[in-house]
Order: sequence, then structure tokens, then C-alpha cells
Amino acid sequence: MPKGHTALRVAAGENLAPFLSLLQQHRVPCRVYEAGGEQVLEVASASQAVEVAALYRAWRAGEISLERQPVLTRQAADAGADWRAAGVTLLLIVLSIGGFLLVYVGPLSWMAPFTFAPFSVQGRALQFGTMGHEYWRLITPAFLHFGWLHIVFNSLWLWELGNRVERALGHVHLLGLFLVVAIVSNGSQYLFSGPTIFGGMSGVVYGLLGFSWVGARLQPRWHFQPSRAIMALMLGWLLLCLAGVIEVLGFGAIANAAHVGGLLAGGILGVLLALLSRASRDSSGPRQV
Repeated sequence: MPKGHTALRVAAGENLAPFLSLLQQHRVPCRVYEAGGEQVLEVASASQAVEVAALYRAWRAGEISLERQPVLTRQAADAGADWRAAGVTLLLIVLSIGGFLLVYVGPLSWMAPFTFAPFSVQGRALQFGTMGHEYWRLITPAFLHFGWLHIVFNSLWLWELGNRVERALGHVHLLGLFLVVAIVSNGSQYLFSGPTIFGGMSGVVYGLLGFSWVGARLQPRWHFQPSRAIMALMLGWLLLCLAGVIEVLGFGAIANAAHVGGLLAGGILGVLLALLSRASRDSSGPRQV
């Protein structure tokens, strides 16, 4: 719900939980936040704001009561809504698992259509070509994963960070964020290492980290800022990778340029979108019904 319309302003101490449950039964998406010592309830459109205000007055007058739903039915509905709300995140995880299986069970040549630079196997050597007009290669390396730890940890972090962003900003924003960060991180690695085989969702994960941290600091209404513990862990891991410690420990070559490029791209996108969000809200002004 990128642009809200104010339906209610009530005292900060009023318990709106029953009324919010009523709105949920009526399938009315809304947002509640505190401003100026009041609770502000926003909905997606002006017409919804009028309807919600009327519904609130009827509820306060005792004309409408909260319908009780069977617990299992309500939980099942909530679970279904949760999965749908994270549709893009889940799709990226499924495609990453597909990329891992492609690498894990197939011959080396199976990867050739999906690497940044095309290659062919010449005996025991690889012969790399140029991308040409195969622009999908800008993105597809993000789905290739080269080990169990690689796919497991990237999937977990993708769910942790991508899920939060998608629930707050929607499917389109997360998909756009993924596309931009994947292109930047993959391109950065190619420029740094030249034609070689690399892949993984790590660059996108660091892009989501940078976006979440910077964006949520600049736009407080975005409630997906990573905790200090997560920031310390992720940045600490990045420093260990840059220092070469992870390779020395036997984890294989690390696409450091993809990590750094993704982090910077995500941070820049966080600044831009947060400032656009604040400017859009300021220009629209508060509305009250």
C-alpha cells in the first residue's frame, strides 16, 4: 500500500485490535501508526477510507460485532496469506534450488546457457565466448549454486531479508530490486575476475542487506531494518571473505566483487526509494475523513 488515505485518527491508548480483526474479516488492507499522540489508520483509497470510517462508527455503537471464525480455518487462511505475501521471495529460492540441482547433478556443460559468459568444454579446458545479445546472462548466474552450504545459507538469508522487504513494499518492488542488484553484482564480478564461472545469490543477499539498512533508516515507516547482530554478522563475514580467510579455510573461491557490488547497489537503491517515498508522502499531505 504505497500511498495511504487516512480513515481514522483515534487516541493512542485506544485498543484497535478488535476493529483491525473486523477489517481483516472484511479483507480490507490497512496500516496503523502513531503520529502526534494519536493512532492513524490508513487504507489504500479514499472510498475505502469513507467505508472504514463508517464501519468504525457502527462498531463503536455496538451495531457490528466481530464474527468468530474456527481457529483452524483462520490459521489456515493466515498461513495461505503469508505464503502469497512472500511469492517473489519463494520464487527466487525455488529458482536457486533449481540452479543448485543443475550444477550438482548435471555435467559442466549444463551450466553454459546460464553463466555470465558462455563457454564450451575443450578437452580439459574451458573456452569462453562473449555474451552477445543473450541478456538473460546478466541475471542467471545468481541462481547457480556450487555446494550445499552455498544454497542453504543463501536461501535462509534470502528468506530473512527478502521476505521482510516484500511484505512491506510488495512484489513489484522486490522483483525490481532483485533485477537491478543481480545485474550490478554479476557485472561487478565479471569486470573484476574476467570470463570465469561464478554464481550464487550472495550478491543479491548483500544488496537486500544494504537496501534494508539504509532504506529503513531514512524512511522510519519501513519496518524491516536488520538488527545490529545481523549487520555485524554479515559485514564481519564480508570482511573475512575480502581478507581471504574463507578461501584459506577451504570454502573455495569467493565472489567478493559481487558481494561488494550488491551491497553498494542495494544501499544506493535504499537511499533513492526512501527519499522518493518520503517526498511522495509529503506532497500528498495528510487526509482525514
